[in-house]
Amino acid sequence: MSGQTSPTKAAKGSKAKKGDAKSGKKAAAKANGKTKVKPVAEERAAFAEPQIAAPPPPVFTMPGLDIPAMTTDQRAQVEKLSMNLARAALTAQGAIAEMALRQADRPAALSPDPFHVAPALTEVMGRLAAQPDRLMRAQADLFARYLDLWQSTARRMGGERPDPVAAPARGDKRFADPDWAENPVFDVIKQSYLLTANWMNGLVAEVDDVDPMTKRRVEFFMKMLTDAFSPSNFLASNPAALREVMATGGESLVRGMENFAADLDRGGGQLSIAQTDYEMFKIGENVATAPGKVVFRNEIIELLQFSPTTESVCEIPLVIFPPWINKFYILDLRPENSMIRWLSAQGITVFVASWVNPTAELADRTFEDYMREGIYAGTQAAMDQCGVDQVNTVGYCIGGTLLSSTLAHMAAKNDKRIASATFFAAQQDFSEAGDLLLFTNEDWLADLEKKMDEGGGVLSGQTMADTFNALRANDLIWSFFVNNYLLGKEPKPFDLLFWNSDQTRMPKTLHMYYLRKFYGENALAKGDLVLDNVKLDLGKVKTPIYVQSSKEDHIAPARSVYKGARLFGGPVTFTLAGSGHIAGVINAPVAGKYQHWTNDQLPASLDAWQADATETPGSWWPHWIAWLKGKSGKQVPARDPAKGKLKPLGDAPGTYVKVRS
Repeated sequence: MSGQTSPTKAAKGSKAKKGDAKSGKKAAAKANGKTKVKPVAEERAAFAEPQIAAPPPPVFTMPGLDIPAMTTDQRAQVEKLSMNLARAALTAQGAIAEMALRQADRPAALSPDPFHVAPALTEVMGRLAAQPDRLMRAQADLFARYLDLWQSTARRMGGERPDPVAAPARGDKRFADPDWAENPVFDVIKQSYLLTANWMNGLVAEVDDVDPMTKRRVEFFMKMLTDAFSPSNFLASNPAALREVMATGGESLVRGMENFAADLDRGGGQLSIAQTDYEMFKIGENVATAPGKVVFRNEIIELLQFSPTTESVCEIPLVIFPPWINKFYILDLRPENSMIRWLSAQGITVFVASWVNPTAELADRTFEDYMREGIYAGTQAAMDQCGVDQVNTVGYCIGGTLLSSTLAHMAAKNDKRIASATFFAAQQDFSEAGDLLLFTNEDWLADLEKKMDEGGGVLSGQTMADTFNALRANDLIWSFFVNNYLLGKEPKPFDLLFWNSDQTRMPKTLHMYYLRKFYGENALAKGDLVLDNVKLDLGKVKTPIYVQSSKEDHIAPARSVYKGARLFGGPVTFTLAGSGHIAGVINAPVAGKYQHWTNDQLPASLDAWQADATETPGSWWPHWIAWLKGKSGKQVPARDPAKGKLKPLGDAPGTYVKVRS
């Protein structure tokens, strides 16, 4: 610990001089709001005045450290550390000041309750206060746990190695650094945090006689709060960050604050934490590279037909409708995990809808427009191109919700163009739709409408990204906060996170309809949804259905997906895959990862289905392709997308996918 004490005390010494450091603020700011960092030599000259010299000896006084007896190299290290701490502080101050100026004309951004949790929190806390005996028992239990921790710590200081009183959950990466377990001080900090966080979350979870959605909203907020206050998120209590400060003489903090300033600038005054090296990936060059042609385009979609890799193909082509919240190339990140390339290698003619990234001109587009100009137009173009009267279809996530609604619309119209439909992580019944339900109460929706009005009638892709990131804050927010700012490192290149950040805008009319009718009213599952003057009934859909869900999906929970699968009136095959919303779907067989479960029956509950399901190691794709080929007709010569009935409009991946938000 002695080697980790001096940077902490040095930081305190730097803070003591904060008033003096402010005098250098003008020299540290750019006109555009980004902080300018000077070369080290210039900084030494700038900080050579007596009032900003290295902190006085008393700050560094500690057993075994004699400042006058320091070597020249040691003095240089102290000077470097002091200077870099000041530089980091100035960089952060400049960035925060610029952020405040940019936010000054947006009062909504400064809301004291952006998650609208106050009423729910008041209700839950009021219920706890009405049960003083339960609260006293909970407090007594927390105190007893702390006594156990103190006793365990005393035993450890005496040379024993007792079992921890509180341990991180399996897979919790926040405390992976060895010092969290090996260093007694950091071990106590970690266990104290876990005891308190678990106690707070458990206290809320055990409240009764409260509306389930109200309780769930408070549970979600409490989890966000306790995650934010993890000791791993603070420099003074993060052993890896402190070691980096010592090893670099404070340069890691300077880099971290430069990253912080850059992220604020990129977010227009709002913190947009970089998750990967965005310059490393180019759409059509090293992601989304499967060859093909754009064969159809309207205001809503570009339809891509991909080149075959076999001499013959199944007669009935496959048309995939991904979510319009993201870009389609999750299906084609790299050649080795590309579902599009894999399907082509299985002898399937593959079409994919590439949704437009809408601007204000499309703000009034409706769910019906996306049905007509998306699924109806896309399937018709594929049939025209291939000279067939039926297609197989896939709907992924929200694209699957639209596809299932369209199937019900087609059933009412006796339109039989779709031979089969597959759903990836798609919901029809939203009664158990996961934590996204928490973002769909009327207060939240009113805020969304204001944001969309301010944005010209569209919701920014960053707002969508922030919402999804909040569902997995430790993985998608705090891990990058620590890496980028506390450790001063650049995020690693990762194609999946590049795609994750490449979200599209949402047209106001379409998005508000979707949130209110599906998440709010659950209208499709109840049989109350009307599209194009047609009341939709999934029970009338007799089309063969294949439903994929993922065991750890936090966006389309398996229980929710299963309830939707039971709404269709025809034959349904349900499969449960390992992992989550993305990795559970995009799991090429060559990777040999995860597992999947199958069961030919469809009993009343997912639990009953799982009880009799068969587990198979590896990807679920082979199980699906066997089912799909049974619905795909005879073999015909492979189809060249450049020689079909529709004139090619350009090369894949097209133009819509390249429009950034």
